[in-house]
Amino acid sequence: MSEEEYGFDTLQIHAGARPDPTTGARQTPIYQTTAYVFRDADHAAALFNLQEVGNIYSRLTNPTVAVLQERVATLEGGVGAVACSSGHAAQIMALFPLMSPGMNVVASTRLYGGTVTQLGTTIKRFGWEVKFVDTDDEKAVSTAIDENTRALFCETIANPGGYITDLSVMAKIANKAKIPLIVDNTTATPYLCRPIEHGATLVVHSTTKYLTGNGTVTGGVVVDSGNFDWGASGKFPSLSEPEKAYHGMRFQEAFGPLAFTFHGIAVGLRDLGMTMNPQAAHYTLMGIETLSLRMKKHVENAIRVANWLEADPRTENVTYAGLKSSKYFSRIKTICPRGAGALFTVAIKGGYNACLKFVDSLEIFSHVANLGDARSLVIHPASTTHRQLTTEQQKAAGSDPGLVRISIGIEDADDLIKDLDQALANAAK
Repeated sequence: MSEEEYGFDTLQIHAGARPDPTTGARQTPIYQTTAYVFRDADHAAALFNLQEVGNIYSRLTNPTVAVLQERVATLEGGVGAVACSSGHAAQIMALFPLMSPGMNVVASTRLYGGTVTQLGTTIKRFGWEVKFVDTDDEKAVSTAIDENTRALFCETIANPGGYITDLSVMAKIANKAKIPLIVDNTTATPYLCRPIEHGATLVVHSTTKYLTGNGTVTGGVVVDSGNFDWGASGKFPSLSEPEKAYHGMRFQEAFGPLAFTFHGIAVGLRDLGMTMNPQAAHYTLMGIETLSLRMKKHVENAIRVANWLEADPRTENVTYAGLKSSKYFSRIKTICPRGAGALFTVAIKGGYNACLKFVDSLEIFSHVANLGDARSLVIHPASTTHRQLTTEQQKAAGSDPGLVRISIGIEDADDLIKDLDQALANAAK
């Protein structure tokens, strides 16, 4: 199915899926198998040489996972995608073909705390480095990029504050430096924003969140725009130069716009093994079928709740970009025209201890380390998801000790407001 022929609501149900040729099953089956029978020895050799596309082993490819990859790629406007075991796995998968020891990535300061730790600490074990910059400062971003920079990384709607990044500006900077722009689109989803249309090279998701939408499985995906010339600068030999493991084949020469996608499967999943299991892919596919319906309700509820919280004297501020008071409100029209998402923070009077009491008093909101669920969720980042960061890093990421992060679900908005009201009353005692 072509995205030019069908609308988003149709594609979220049908893209990548066809009735099972053997049984006629309408829903995509869970192909719960590790391996696949080859037609003959020549067929097996062709698959292993990447001369023919097909299934070899489920660490690399699986029919259920393949439908998910095609569906997400279609919704994002990409040419291909690689699904993997988690959002964090997707980030490593995105960087893996680009980086080598001594290279660096320039990343936004406004990122999920786990991502700050992954980029700022863990990837150093690979010999990679990171430079964190405020992506609202165009000059600072440009200055941070040097001859060893191999990617620019940001989030569309930053977690936890809900700040919206000007993706077009980031793309302009990346293009000038001849490096790819990698955008984490988890909190926006392709329904609210399609980063490739703003110049992104790669889009990553934690499918655990809004794409699945029901809090059942973890997963991640990397979407390839197919728009980047990996051989133009000589900076990305994994994609443009001979690959020893495949008898000197050059991925860009062999696969053109799909070079990154094929490398992600044939090398990334083969050697890193961060594979998505078929059952997880099935749950995510079912979730995506209602993505647009859920996102509309998420946004509708978030606007009501954020406005109510901002007007309440027991709070100090609310960071939701959908509020007219937000400095990011003007970016909604160009970056997220269907709404500013459903994630934001609220500063509660009384600081750290009041936040803890507030969280413990909520009844409908679930206190969990997750977001993007159909249920409304809450967490205190400074004591949980961003606990490993310094106070300065917490503030830069928008997770001050006096803030709680709220992920608005699709319940009745009046019920959510009543729950927040009684929790604020307890926090103020």
